Amino acid sequence: ENFDPLGIHTGDSIVVAPSQTLTNREYFMLRRTALKVVRHLGIVGECNIQYALHPDSERYCIIEVNARLSRSSALASKATGYPLAYVATKLSLGKNLVSIQNSITKTTTACFEPSLDYCVLKMPRWDLKKFNRVSNKLGSSMLSVGEVMSIGRTFEEVIQKACRMVNPSLDGLEGEDSKIIDDDEDLEESLRIPTDRRLFAVQLALERGWSVDKVFELTKIDRWFLSKLMNIATMRKACKEAGSLSVLTESNPRERLQSLKAAGFSDRQIARYVGLSGDLAGEHQVRAVRKKYSVTPVVKQIDTLAAEFPAQTNYL
Repeated sequence: ENFDPLGIHTGDSIVVAPSQTLTNREYFMLRRTALKVVRHLGIVGECNIQYALHPDSERYCIIEVNARLSRSSALASKATGYPLAYVATKLSLGKNLVSIQNSITKTTTACFEPSLDYCVLKMPRWDLKKFNRVSNKLGSSMLSVGEVMSIGRTFEEVIQKACRMVNPSLDGLEGEDSKIIDDDEDLEESLRIPTDRRLFAVQLALERGWSVDKVFELTKIDRWFLSKLMNIATMRKACKEAGSLSVLTESNPRERLQSLKAAGFSDRQIARYVGLSGDLAGEHQVRAVRKKYSVTPVVKQIDTLAAEFPAQTNYL
């Protein structure tokens, strides 16, 4: 599902899997349509369909049908662990899904739909600053030069991870602290016009106390996504109000640190928010406190089946 509303190329939009704001009814309606289209066109192998769905009704349009492996297919394949290209090749050679083995579990067949018990986010990367007099407005033609993919348990975690990967100078998703949006900029204008910096304008607006509804009216980004960004802004504010690491960890220290880490905050971010130095020294102080309360990271495997069958392949 695209984070941005219709009108922005998928390559220039943040994409999240599995879809977060669709109802069960909407999801199965689009799934049913996809099967009908594929059967009508007689496609054997790989195919992906891009829809535009009206958020308040069940009206939808098919934007494009790609009967090939596109960039979206590569993302879906990596995100789910389902080897689309491999399976599509086998199908075009005349094999059926039941006879193809699931290469992750090695016990089940490829005749299933992957289920995800985690969240995957793709964030585009632009290099528009390299060129003079180039507009940074986003539209139906793609401007991004690359993308990153982050995987985590919550939407807050994956969007913060993605920000750190796409721009190494960022510590996470921050509006004020990122210095990407200038103080004298018209914030309403920055929200209304989709650009490569709009995400940070949205975050800045939420940090300044704008409501989710007000930001929604200007951006038309789904309220569910905006409420998740609001969670990040609220947690940042709580850390800043604590003022020091000792005050932050005064009551329920494990739960508080756990929720900050689950929302994708890095040790460096937490250090800056509580008044410590934003360099390695501050980072190490936060890490030491975190380890003291046994809040440590874990590595999980992608197994295509939401842990229903054990994974035999070390696909992290």
